[in-house]
Amino acid sequence: MTETDRTGALTAFRAKMAAENLPDLVIDTFVHYYEKLIAGDKGLIADRQIDAVSLEEIAAYERLATFETAGRELFGQTVMIRLNGGLGTSMGLQGPKSLISVKDGRCFLEIIVGQAQHLGARLCLMNSFNTQAETEAALATMGADPAPRLFLQNKFPKVDQQSLTPAVWPQNPHLEWNPPGHGDIFTALHTVGLLDALLAEGVRYAFIANADNLGATLDAALLGHFAEQGAPFMMEVAQKTPSDIKGGHLARFKNGRLVLRESAQCPKEELDAFSDIHRYRYFNTNNIWIRLDALQALIRRRGVLALPMIVNPKTIDPRDPDSPPVYQIESAMGAAISLFDNAVAVQVPRSRFLPVKKCADLLAVRSDLYQLLPDWHLQANPARRLGPLKFDLDDRYYKRVDDFEARFPAGAPSLLNCSALTIHGDVRFEADVVVEGSVTLRNRHAQQVLVPKGRVLSGEVELRP
Repeated sequence: MTETDRTGALTAFRAKMAAENLPDLVIDTFVHYYEKLIAGDKGLIADRQIDAVSLEEIAAYERLATFETAGRELFGQTVMIRLNGGLGTSMGLQGPKSLISVKDGRCFLEIIVGQAQHLGARLCLMNSFNTQAETEAALATMGADPAPRLFLQNKFPKVDQQSLTPAVWPQNPHLEWNPPGHGDIFTALHTVGLLDALLAEGVRYAFIANADNLGATLDAALLGHFAEQGAPFMMEVAQKTPSDIKGGHLARFKNGRLVLRESAQCPKEELDAFSDIHRYRYFNTNNIWIRLDALQALIRRRGVLALPMIVNPKTIDPRDPDSPPVYQIESAMGAAISLFDNAVAVQVPRSRFLPVKKCADLLAVRSDLYQLLPDWHLQANPARRLGPLKFDLDDRYYKRVDDFEARFPAGAPSLLNCSALTIHGDVRFEADVVVEGSVTLRNRHAQQVLVPKGRVLSGEVELRP
């Protein structure tokens, strides 16, 4: 790219963002990343740049009970912030994922609001330009008191892969933009004035988590521990299992600072090392604790928060693989751990990590594997005596939410005593079906097969119309 082309592209990007009334800091942040992109930086973090984190370096949740009382006394100085910008496109959703029914007929958003009200905690929601209007409408029907405070995630222009200029899609100009990843939360809090407002109200701590993870609750022991540490930033991590090999992992730069490396930031030739769960033991749950005064000071000192960049190659219309290829420039919230002096991590149980990323996750949470308690806390059913349930659902019929709902019209079957469930073919379940042990259902026919009400399934089952 010549200097003239670079100058012209930057001018075009700045003008496009200014026309959308994006704040100067957001424009400067995009320009920072764009200049790295055109310089050939793909945001990669190689093994030679980092060291693994050992077991001895991370505090364990099980040892934090003594901080619970102190933590409860800090609830009044704490805000819960939920990332509510996701559309759940991988599940075939068109609207906010937080509005789908997840447990006992209630959606994620209802449960999150219930948790905040039970604790008497402040609640803020960061929406994307895709979710803001529907979230506002849904909250209006809930009558939450006090109502959560909403703020809008910023947006970045997509970059045409061939010309490295602003991507253009006249068929749907909305698709010329992408949310810049949840790493934008820190800039967004500042640019909308919410960071200063919360601090003025005496709020010192923030707990941030994804809206689709109902295991992530405001925990007194963790809050007390965080305050006692005096750290500006704390990441909740969990030990990796073979099912977590793709998750972003915790490591240290050679200078000792903690760093989060996502799979998109790993050189392709090092993916085997990235997936080694015995080397990189901890993955980021995306449950984050941050001291708001430390964040304010960092922004005042640095302006642009140069989080490690993630470059996502996409097509401009994600549903059209033949549409022009673009780059989406993004960043991850947890990556801010590398920006703060004395940032820490804490190992938490898997019960604090229950994300719904696909329909199999939704089936598990809806079933009797989990209980929604009166305090709005989602917990694993204590009657279960087996390990994690393994799912393999036929993507042709269970990948999209609409298709999934049509095959469980009476709700989820009982999975309490099920260790594994595999479904091949088109199968629809009536009410009160019980699945026990390791079960494989096969429908080899083009016609859908019905599992009748009250049936108990076990072992290998050949189904016929």
